[in-house]
Amino acid sequence: MSHEAELYDGDHVAFLERLWGEGYLSPGGAEEIARVLDGLDLSGMTVVDIGCGAGGITAALARDFGAARVIGLDVEETVCATARARAATAGVAERVEIRRVEPGPIPLPDASADLVFSKDLIVHIEDKHALAADVFRVLRPGGWFAASDWLIGHDGEPSPEMAAYIAAEDLDFRMASPARYRDALESAGFADIRLVNRNPWYREQAKAELARLEGPERPEFEALLPGGDLEGQLATWRAMIHVLGTGEHCPHHLRGRRP
Repeated sequence: MSHEAELYDGDHVAFLERLWGEGYLSPGGAEEIARVLDGLDLSGMTVVDIGCGAGGITAALARDFGAARVIGLDVEETVCATARARAATAGVAERVEIRRVEPGPIPLPDASADLVFSKDLIVHIEDKHALAADVFRVLRPGGWFAASDWLIGHDGEPSPEMAAYIAAEDLDFRMASPARYRDALESAGFADIRLVNRNPWYREQAKAELARLEGPERPEFEALLPGGDLEGQLATWRAMIHVLGTGEHCPHHLRGRRP
């Protein structure tokens, strides 16, 4: 796991939750989680949530999807504290453990999980192959890796527009192509690998998000940001919508099974 500095302080968390839903620091809410997990039965499973963030997904994995035990991992104490409180509020604290961890390998034993989940966190990790191998190690035979992440459509240098968008996000993005993700999963030993391009969905979703930020809700969003500085966020969304429109920014669902 990666990134040393805290990227999501209290103000940023509040802003994103206002936009994407309580406990969610990436788009799509509960509906998108259900799509990532489509066809998988979590009943009785031990699930690891890599990059648990504010804990909305972690709590839902136990409460709504039936996981027997969920271990949420994140490198930022601010969001870990929020996630612990959210698990308690959701009534699943006895089945949810939130751990603040150091960047690096997943600090769990070999073959200790039935499913490893991640929502838009791997974009912060440079070495996709090392992460895939580590997830494979943590899974029991027959276990699944189910994730979504933010990808770039090609290898090599990003276009000037994509580079400008990544710089505007200022979130330590280490974007990689679908081909690199597939190779990472294959090299780790995963079977039944599936990648699903979610660009068509998020291309429209991002436009709706920008309309909210610019519309009647604008004062509420502005009040959540330090100094009321919403203009920087608006510029980021406009840059993102451009590269979503070209297809260079292509969020994906990722899945693989450890044989």
